[in-house]
Amino acid sequence: MLEGKNILLGVTGGIAAYKSADLASKLIKQHANVDVIMTENATKFITPLTFEALTHNRCVTDTFDRNHPWEVEHIALADKADALVIAPATANCIAKLAFGIADDMLTTTALACTCPKIIAPAMNTKMYENPVTQRNLNMLRELGYTIVTPGDGYLACGAVGKGRMEEPANIVEAIIHEIACPKDMKGLKVMVTAGPTREAIDPVRYITNHSTGKMGVALARAAALRGAMVTLVAGPIDIEVPQYINTVRVNSAKEMFEAVKDSSDEQDIIIKAAAVADYTPETVADDKIKKSDNDSDLSIKLKRTTDILAFLGEHKKDGQVLCGFSMETRDMLENSRKKLSKKNLDMVCANNVKVEGAGFGVDTNVITLITKEGERQLELMSKFQAAQQILTGLLDIKNNK
Repeated sequence: MLEGKNILLGVTGGIAAYKSADLASKLIKQHANVDVIMTENATKFITPLTFEALTHNRCVTDTFDRNHPWEVEHIALADKADALVIAPATANCIAKLAFGIADDMLTTTALACTCPKIIAPAMNTKMYENPVTQRNLNMLRELGYTIVTPGDGYLACGAVGKGRMEEPANIVEAIIHEIACPKDMKGLKVMVTAGPTREAIDPVRYITNHSTGKMGVALARAAALRGAMVTLVAGPIDIEVPQYINTVRVNSAKEMFEAVKDSSDEQDIIIKAAAVADYTPETVADDKIKKSDNDSDLSIKLKRTTDILAFLGEHKKDGQVLCGFSMETRDMLENSRKKLSKKNLDMVCANNVKVEGAGFGVDTNVITLITKEGERQLELMSKFQAAQQILTGLLDIKNNK
């Protein structure tokens, strides 16, 4: 997703600098061109040769190095970059950036950059939590920097807490979010639901389905990459969701309904991709239901859950776009057209779980997009590619409302 993009990677003097080699490698695997600037202290932790071997570009360490092309290098690198990412970013570097101090090659180049700038802090927990550091990070946020929040864990200094540089894969995701896609959905609020729900029988057992949430997360990610402000309401899923997506975790159908209802009015586009349980037990046992010799006729009384999609259709505000999913095993088009009309939807994304590549838990899908104007069948593609097609269709509907 970063093919043809120029990434300027800044590496400062912290033990987490070893992770930056992995970050550079991951960016190269995304087909980005990577230039690296190291501070003098960074070279004490990892050598420039490591980055040169990974990127096939000369690693820059000295503002006054005469062995470089004729142009003013910090300006040339700044003009070339599609994104600047500093990882790790020490407290010292963060402070200099916040106050515009340019006393080495990295901070001088950063001051000349007009591209998106991403900071991945890494330091001792007390340093990170120090009000001065937090003030400096807030200043950078106000200046338009993206801060990739550090993780919690055991640090090299022996402390346990926040301050560990975020994993390279998540930093790559932050870069993708900033520059991979045109921001044609900027300013729009989008809500996506994803995953299954769990309807408790007793403290041990529950009713659920095979949904993994992959399609819903792909939709949320794709919308965010296109500039939308995304809220993901997710049932129990094991997929890691990027930091830049506002995620609301729920368990049951009732919890999902309440979460959706609470913020549905402010959404421009709502996509109901979750596989919500249609039924839930009438009563939930306080203790585990034990087996017995005379339970051959054991039954569980069920009741209908609230139809979230029907509620949204009934309360759809002017200009709002509503999309539902229809997973069928037979009569897919007929059933999906009925759903479109009955629930006051703008689009239904229909698929048949019996079609290879379109079932639960796989990374692909075969979808037919159904609107009032007609149907368009998509070929077998990744769920992320399908998400992009769905969003383009919904954006067209939104623009024509």
